[in-house]
Amino acid sequence: MSAAQESLNPTTLDFESMLEASFETNSMEEGTVVKGLVTAVEKDTVVVDVGLKTEGRIPLREFYTPGGNNEINVGDTVDIYLERIENALGDAILSRDKARREESWIKMAKFHEDEQPVPGSIVGRVKGGFTVDLGGINAFLPGSQVDIRPIRDIGPLMNQEQPFMILKMDRARGNIVVSRRAILEESRAEQRAELVGQLAEGETREGIVKNITDYGAFVDLGGIDGLLHVTDMSWRRVSHPSQVLAVGDTVKVKIVRINPETQRISLGMKQLQEDPWSAAAAKYTVGTRHTGKVTNIADYGAFIELEEGVEGLVHVSEMSWTKKNIHPGKIVSTSQEIEVEVLEVDEEKRRISLGIKQCQDNPWDSFADRFPVGSTISGEVRSVTEFGLFIGLDGDIDGMAHLSDLSWDKSGEEALQDYKKGDTVEAKILEVDIDKERISLGVKQLIKDTGASAGGSGKGVSRGKTVTCTVTNVQQAGLDVSFGDENEIAAFIRKGDLSRERSEQRPERFAVGDKVDAKITRATKGQYQLSIKALEIADEKEAVEQYGSADSGASLGDILGAALKGDD
Repeated sequence: MSAAQESLNPTTLDFESMLEASFETNSMEEGTVVKGLVTAVEKDTVVVDVGLKTEGRIPLREFYTPGGNNEINVGDTVDIYLERIENALGDAILSRDKARREESWIKMAKFHEDEQPVPGSIVGRVKGGFTVDLGGINAFLPGSQVDIRPIRDIGPLMNQEQPFMILKMDRARGNIVVSRRAILEESRAEQRAELVGQLAEGETREGIVKNITDYGAFVDLGGIDGLLHVTDMSWRRVSHPSQVLAVGDTVKVKIVRINPETQRISLGMKQLQEDPWSAAAAKYTVGTRHTGKVTNIADYGAFIELEEGVEGLVHVSEMSWTKKNIHPGKIVSTSQEIEVEVLEVDEEKRRISLGIKQCQDNPWDSFADRFPVGSTISGEVRSVTEFGLFIGLDGDIDGMAHLSDLSWDKSGEEALQDYKKGDTVEAKILEVDIDKERISLGVKQLIKDTGASAGGSGKGVSRGKTVTCTVTNVQQAGLDVSFGDENEIAAFIRKGDLSRERSEQRPERFAVGDKVDAKITRATKGQYQLSIKALEIADEKEAVEQYGSADSGASLGDILGAALKGDD
């Protein structure tokens, strides 16, 4: 190498060093943590070299940490956060605080990923919760995550190092949400599992009532709670747990069930007493009478307590012989002592059916003795329906006068218009059915049939007789017809009398010359009115009387079919 070349080597080496340093500088990224060398410690400032063109200056206070080693000396290597490589003045912007927070964030992310608790201290109160110091980085503790149960005074928990569970981390916003409650629940779950392992179904324990709800009470069994349901407090009906227990009571309970999956414990008090139903079936046999107390009234009946733990139901239909469709509360009242008769016992379902009316005289029996068929009786019209009158009789019993039994001269609909609720009516007793609790009455049976004969060409034609007639004219209001040996008697069938079915009451169904059977419903002064509807009603009534009742389960078609077969 020549002397001239040797003279150029130092410059070349300096250039190579500068170029290498330039590459290193370019490889640094703003917003990252780098290693720095402390070159000087001044009064309030620490000078740090991170390998840039210029050194950075950091306030001395950023190197201080509460309770830590705060000595900083020339030659120390520290982690520094590089905010900017060069500002307008050509200086590097460095931060020790941000480097420490970055380091803490990475550590917190590791705790969060591993689902491990992180130590921290509650240091302040903010809206909706508290601030927690996690070793140099602040986190938010919601008020609902402080404890398992709401606590009024959080003072004893302030500035005390304790574990927290990280629930959420938002790196972009720099937010961390933690929970103290999650730590407590996990600890309690471990303790609960240990305590549950010491319990066994069927054993008896003493406990203290901690809380009462509408459905039961929670009993502390010594570090673990069990539920005593309201239905397991007593064999008798309990409306609310407060009727039996109070908070703070010491009670003896039986462990009824332990759920191994949920670790929930079901308790019972009544299980420590003898089941009253074990002897109920032998004591309360069908037909025996007992005195009980009304404990509850529902729309469908009343519950009667026969003894503690044994209740029976009186259905509304078994409360009175005569009061129908009435609320049970108008017959009995709560806490009333009343005599009942046992109607049915279902030991398996623990049900007893009771009756009140069976302990009273049946007015239907005495009525039949006092008022035999054919007797005349008077009563007040209680209601007017489309098929007749309901008339109040002795013994709070109702009888019914069918519309066909109201008048000889008028159709049923016309006769009904002559009556209103509250009228006093005399009637003849036509039938008394004690089993079905029905009394049939007749008003017209007290009056002689004024349409028995009409004279003239209609001599011998009486009201109630069935005739075959011929349609002579079709009108909107009904049919003109004629009947007799030579069709010499004219009559009229109103539209409403063409059929008992409203949909069939159409005159246009008939044509002139059609033959129809009808019943004479009016025969006064040579004028006749016929009714197909009345004939249908009469035929059905006769078929029911001869071949059975529609209430027995047979359809009307079955009954009429049997009647027609009998005629054959």
